[in-house]
Amino acid sequence: MIKSTPEHGGIRSSYIKEWLEGIESAKLSTHDIIIARGNEILFSNYRTPFHPDFLHRMYSVSKSFVAIAIGFAIQDGLLGLDDPIGKYFPRELEGNPDPNMGAQTIRQMLMMSTPKKGRSWFAARCDDRVREYFRNTTTSAPCGSAFMYDSSGSFILGALAERLTGMKLIDYLREKLFDKIGISKEARFLYCPGGHSWGDSALLAMPRDLLLAARFMLNGGSWNGEQLLDAGYVKDATSKLIDTNAGGGTGYSDQGYGYQIWKSYDDSFFFNGMGCQFALCIPSTDVIMIYNGDNQGLDYAGELIIGSFFEKVARRAKMPDSNNSYSLPEDTPALIELYKYADTLVLTFEDGEAHSRIVKDIDGRWFIPEENQMGITKFRLCFSSDSGQFEYTNAQGEKILYFGLCKNRFGRFPEEGYSKEIGSVYCPGHYYKCAASAAWKSENHLRINVQVIDDYFGRLWIDLVFNGDSASLNMQKTAEDFFTTYTGETTAKMF
Repeated sequence: MIKSTPEHGGIRSSYIKEWLEGIESAKLSTHDIIIARGNEILFSNYRTPFHPDFLHRMYSVSKSFVAIAIGFAIQDGLLGLDDPIGKYFPRELEGNPDPNMGAQTIRQMLMMSTPKKGRSWFAARCDDRVREYFRNTTTSAPCGSAFMYDSSGSFILGALAERLTGMKLIDYLREKLFDKIGISKEARFLYCPGGHSWGDSALLAMPRDLLLAARFMLNGGSWNGEQLLDAGYVKDATSKLIDTNAGGGTGYSDQGYGYQIWKSYDDSFFFNGMGCQFALCIPSTDVIMIYNGDNQGLDYAGELIIGSFFEKVARRAKMPDSNNSYSLPEDTPALIELYKYADTLVLTFEDGEAHSRIVKDIDGRWFIPEENQMGITKFRLCFSSDSGQFEYTNAQGEKILYFGLCKNRFGRFPEEGYSKEIGSVYCPGHYYKCAASAAWKSENHLRINVQVIDDYFGRLWIDLVFNGDSASLNMQKTAEDFFTTYTGETTAKMF
């Protein structure tokens, strides 16, 4: 795809700037954005440490790639949409009393209409996630009766593709699609216990890779005039096949679901991953919007990003004229203003005051907390002019978390052993990269904001409130399978 200007693509630079300003006002954690139309990239923005070649964790966007792999497997004659899953996993189903478990069809699983109750495979600490899925003995509802989000079912579909092709999921996708449309050689999946690709959550790819896959699906499964994937399958995958608004919602994700792909406003469709990993495709205007970030726990974020994109950008795009052109006169001042503004944007950090008068009273002083679920036995804060460090002792020993004051400081989170290539598996000597910032929210309240920016994303907030020689410590996290010991609260005394 070639780079162009918003105006050449029929979108005013001022509209994009207005949309960006709305996102920034909400303090979202944005990593990268791409806006494209046709074969032109009209705008892109990356916040340090993210960049065009960064392999970004796509979370449940991965499911849409599993659906693409299943489409190719069907096209290759390896399975049928109405085949029951039990046909392919008979050994794993032995002894399972739930008649619906093996009866669920590939189509129903693609549509998330089995429905199966969600279970945490992280908590199970299983040695084989496929066996763990079929080990469930809770009787489920009849297949096809309703939409129910089943992430593990998507994982099983990815494992099925591997079983049928005898290839790793990434290799099959590379052979059938990735190499043909230019997706990066570095794209990869993390794995689950048992050696299966973590197909429901752990594709790592560049933002441009996501753009290329979105363009392929918006093209109806064709590339450079060649129909790579059956057009009928792609049409169904990107259509509303089942309702997702059982609660009567009308938001961006309440517009229906196809095959591991969500529907949204104006008959659009999108790949959707936790934390706001989005590939939004709008057939009526041929516009694609890519957004990557980490907004876990912020329920309003997705609606703000996608809803306001329609309002401020997509619905204001010029439609083709009689010459089949949608270009506008170039607006150099507006384009300069857009990129001037975009160049000021950085990864979000904790805002507030950088200094407080009580620093002189607490700087370097140890606090001994009451017994607590975090296992922290002592802690202190040490400050310099524009940064600081939170020192503490927990079950792993003495730790130091470095942070910037009203700005990010990039380093590594001090807890050792979080998962690496295989999810939920302890990895000795491994530490996650992070950005940490802190700010005084009031004269006696300091908040530390940690953003993990590794193959795994997560957020941790540490609130410390001081009152004389005592302090309260509160920790909250939004992360799938780490920071688990960094959740809770306690009080402490200075000594």
